[in-house]
Amino acid sequence: MSDLRAAANRRCLFFTHSDPDSVSFCVLAMDEEFECDIALQIHFTLIQSFCFDNDISIVRVSDMQRLAEIVGDKAEQLEDAHCILITNPADGSWEDPALEKLHLFCEESRRLNDWVPEISLPER
Repeated sequence: MSDLRAAANRRCLFFTHSDPDSVSFCVLAMDEEFECDIALQIHFTLIQSFCFDNDISIVRVSDMQRLAEIVGDKAEQLEDAHCILITNPADGSWEDPALEKLHLFCEESRRLNDWVPEISLPER
């Protein structure tokens, strides 16, 4: 399972390095059971650093299972995904009010020196 986590996080790092302008948000997910995973913490640090350098907003969630349910019908494939990237639409229609609210929330959090704010995911 640790190899799968590392592979998923390497893909996240590769994608952000290959096309950072297409990434709008980075969602880092970690359940309590992974808080002592040093390799995962190192990956998160690298991802966060890259996102900060490229003005990519980051949020953290603590319920990976709920995140997998929200993301889509392939939740079983996302059970071990600790990094989810939200990309800009190809057609340039970047006017989603929910994403704009998230951007504003991240900006306000950074002003308060909360660089990776944690958000609670809504219940079903």
